[in-house]
Amino acid sequence: MTLERAYISLAVFYSALVVIGLIALLRSGGPAWGAFTLALGALAAAGLWGQTLGKPMLNPRMWRPLALILAAGVLVQLFAVFTLHPPGNELTWLLTGAIFSVLPAILLFQYGKRDQEVWATAEECEGGKMLDDLLTRQRELLLEKQEADRQATVKLTKADDNTYHANVTRTHGEQVERFKESFTCPATLAFFVLKYTSISVNDIATRHRSAQEPGLTT
Repeated sequence: MTLERAYISLAVFYSALVVIGLIALLRSGGPAWGAFTLALGALAAAGLWGQTLGKPMLNPRMWRPLALILAAGVLVQLFAVFTLHPPGNELTWLLTGAIFSVLPAILLFQYGKRDQEVWATAEECEGGKMLDDLLTRQRELLLEKQEADRQATVKLTKADDNTYHANVTRTHGEQVERFKESFTCPATLAFFVLKYTSISVNDIATRHRSAQEPGLTT
């Protein structure tokens, strides 16, 4: 079985668990907190499908908090099992929730990492490829953009470990703002440049075309 098939099987399995839990809740009533557990399970299954298919699902900022909630839920449920001695029906829900929350917590924490191409738009992927090509050629790149009384300067570098570093200076009148970030995905680097400066993909493309023309340097 390939890794892709394993992820698909995992997503199908957790989706089936949610359906089974919903049927059990409707037929036997289940504990009062069963609906909350199912809601978390449904969100986790949606995230697993997003990771499996390599597609963005909802907002990347929600998946790591959800993973931490699932991890905390494992501890709480195990504590309840060993200290509160719940009746049979509740014991089944607690053990099922604790056992089957561990793996989604790990995978969703990884899925929620913003610095990966799955969260990038087509525009950001295009810009990232051009930036990567430019930084492969010269390792250091300076981009500037002036609009009225606003100016943005971005110094981009690529380290030997293929980590991208961005140093931004933004000027608005007499106000000067400086900040920096590091990324491992070029599409996320493009996202950062596009979001926090006035530099566009067209500006990057112009610089990229200039670098490819014989006899021209950037």
